[in-house]
Amino acid sequence: MSKTAKKEGAATFESSLEKLESIVHELESGAKGLEDSLALFEQGVSLAKSLTKQLEDAKAKVEILTKENGKLKGKPMDETIA
Repeated sequence: MSKTAKKEGAATFESSLEKLESIVHELESGAKGLEDSLALFEQGVSLAKSLTKQLEDAKAKVEILTKENGKLKGKPMDETIA
């Protein structure tokens, strides 16, 4: 993955997290009606699932790193997932 792609992924994660935080604040304010609140809640759940998946993927990549000959070396995920 190129550095640009990594930066875009990070920006996407960060912007999604900011959007989720914004939704939470809107819901907590109680200013929205029931229908609007439900729509926001659905959007928030979708964002939370997406963010959780991204974090799980990142965790899996970190766990794949192993120490060989005193150096960290990444292994392809396919080798570790059965």
